[in-house]
Amino acid sequence: MRNYNTKEFKELISQEGLVLVDFFATWCGPCKMLAPVLEELQEELKNDVTIAKIDVDEESELAAEYRISSIPTLVLLKNGKPVDSAIGYRDVNFLAEMVKKQK
Repeated sequence: MRNYNTKEFKELISQEGLVLVDFFATWCGPCKMLAPVLEELQEELKNDVTIAKIDVDEESELAAEYRISSIPTLVLLKNGKPVDSAIGYRDVNFLAEMVKKQK
């Protein structure tokens, strides 16, 4: 799980598979609370989903493209297309279920 810039992100989502995108900011409290949950999810579902973190302050055009107005916002992409999303803090069970529904 790592931060992506716009170019890297576009390359990532051009491939087949599931990508869970965490739109976050370094100053956001709920975003910080979500980070260990995403690490746990990545460990649990490492073969099923790639988790990409997008800093909305550094990649504001990408955040605008996905119409991000609140953070954290999680967007699940399947083969590059949005299939689900969630705003705010979510626990690992919620996120795992979100991913498993799209497998």
